[in-house]
Amino acid sequence: MALNPELEAAFNDQVNLELTSAHQYLALSAWLEAEGLPGMAHWMKMQSGEENDHAMKFYQFLLDRNARVVLGSLPKPQSDFDSVTDVFRAALAAEETVTAAINSIYSKAVDASDFASYPLLDWFVNEQVEEEATVQQIIDDLERTEGNGHALLMLDRELGTRLGEDE
Repeated sequence: MALNPELEAAFNDQVNLELTSAHQYLALSAWLEAEGLPGMAHWMKMQSGEENDHAMKFYQFLLDRNARVVLGSLPKPQSDFDSVTDVFRAALAAEETVTAAINSIYSKAVDASDFASYPLLDWFVNEQVEEEATVQQIIDDLERTEGNGHALLMLDRELGTRLGEDE
């Protein structure tokens, strides 16, 4: 069953949004690395890879549905921040944008009675709940560390222990 044109465009937009998110996470990683926070930089690099994997799930879904994949150019990511907390706030804003886009695609799939899209979108709805909660927890932890370099170092080391999904 082929995708209707509106859904095909929405899925293509999502591929590009996920790639944009991966690009932004890499910029966040670079900022953290420059600030001497290698654990947080590692966490962001891992997140960049995960967002790239998400793009590929949508990419493959389009191909499996005999749809065309249309890649767009990526906007320049934000690369200057006032604080570590602002870096993670930018990550949360990116996740919220992705969540809104997935919810919009889900609405389009429901309107089109495109039942084949539901399993993929269900997975992403659940994934976004986890993504937003994780980043919000890090922001909460960072806010508790305000002015405490030792606590910031501990959090940096904790985030540096993040393993990949298949590790």
